[in-house]
Amino acid sequence: MDNQNNNNYYPSGTSGCAVASMILGIIALCLSCCFYYVSLPCAVLGVILGAVGIKSRKGGRGMGIAGLVCSIISLVPAILVIAFGTSLMEMI
Repeated sequence: MDNQNNNNYYPSGTSGCAVASMILGIIALCLSCCFYYVSLPCAVLGVILGAVGIKSRKGGRGMGIAGLVCSIISLVPAILVIAFGTSLMEMI
């Protein structure tokens, strides 16, 4: 069997977008409760890069999914802090 035919089935390398999405998702998740102004842009970029990493033909699909999930989960506390922080400031 020829090795050149098998190379088409296995992706070469890992998608940089998937790796960046996972890193940004973890950063956003860690900072979502205290530093929402840093967490929100990281989460939005993580969602975008995660979607691009999943759609690419390179490896790293699992990292792209992990980054996408972490980014989406980190958006919830950041939005809650922004919403309740604003409503608490109005009460004072």
